[in-house]
Amino acid sequence: MKYNYQARTQSGELSTGAVEAATLDIAVSSLQRRGLIVVSLEPEEDRSLGGRSFNLFGRVKQKDIVILSRQLSTLFEAKVPVVESLRVIISEMENQFLRYEIISLLDDIQGGAAMSQAMARHPKVFSTFYVNMVRSGEESGKLDETFTYLADYLERSYELTMKARNALIYPAFVLFTFIVVMILMFVIILPQLIPILEEVGGELPIYTRILIGLSTFAQNFGLLLLLLFAVVCLFLWRYYQTEAGRLMAHRFQISVPFIGTLYRKLYMARLADNLQTLLSGGIPVVRALEITAEIIGNQVYRLAVLESIESVKGGSSISASLAQHPDIPPLLSQMVRIGEETGRLDNILKNVARFYQKEVDSMVENLVDLIEPVMILVLGGGVGLLVAAILLPIYSITAQF
Repeated sequence: MKYNYQARTQSGELSTGAVEAATLDIAVSSLQRRGLIVVSLEPEEDRSLGGRSFNLFGRVKQKDIVILSRQLSTLFEAKVPVVESLRVIISEMENQFLRYEIISLLDDIQGGAAMSQAMARHPKVFSTFYVNMVRSGEESGKLDETFTYLADYLERSYELTMKARNALIYPAFVLFTFIVVMILMFVIILPQLIPILEEVGGELPIYTRILIGLSTFAQNFGLLLLLLFAVVCLFLWRYYQTEAGRLMAHRFQISVPFIGTLYRKLYMARLADNLQTLLSGGIPVVRALEITAEIIGNQVYRLAVLESIESVKGGSSISASLAQHPDIPPLLSQMVRIGEETGRLDNILKNVARFYQKEVDSMVENLVDLIEPVMILVLGGGVGLLVAAILLPIYSITAQF
């Protein structure tokens, strides 16, 4: 938000202008750091959307963080100072919520906070993984290299996640459309055709009788079923918020044929990539495993990594600790063991991550190629049965004349 101010300098001269800050307190602090004595400070009216400019959900997309990280990486490689880099990024940022967060971040840094310390105050934007990587870069004096690591990692993670997500959007949309069409057929269209079908006389085909029964059931109990479905969805959502619910849902996610294999490889790629990035940034092994466990995105693998941490603290190697869990594939634990024995764990993890990423890419491509013919067969068969159940009795009526 922009604030109009009136202030006096140390010599008593009046100064006016505008300052951008996330809150009024931050604006005051920003002006005081410039050596100004604030006389008045008023928020500037924003005429957009009735005087309010806001982000609808107050959140930052993963894509925004990817772009931000790449911009910081490029500016730091060009030896642009941190403060100037953030000012350049703020001036071109479109996401207003993220813009206010970065303005607040800039004020914290100008106030003397380290970059990682300032980022830790904005958990909606910067994850624990992100903050620890930046802290490592500050301690090693390689902040520019750290942001290059981060930008590359976040781009890989974003591309991998989007490929898996996009592969499932089309079948989900087609299935949803098919269900809506079937509901309309059973509730609106079939009730108008049932009297005609009953005039046929004699024995109706079994699939026609089933269709009439389903249509009658949908008319009589449709609202009750819809209410029951809503209650079940609410219960499942509430259960998913619990530890046991998330564990069950994530276990089911990686157990579904083919889709489960895709997700398992996706999570293994994320595990190896996160761990490699953290270790390359100088994060201690135990801390790297703790951060990886929290951001891997699946409760089954989170618990597996957390349990392996206790073994590592007890003196066991990472590979031996991971090998104890049946959910961790032998390939990963064996490759980690080779990395530990050769002293090239970060390189081995990088190769493992690249291998699983290629596997995910290949499976996504195969899934996309299979989706269209499979959906055509399924939808064609469903529509064919529906048409046959309706048209064959009607054809029998016309054949009698």
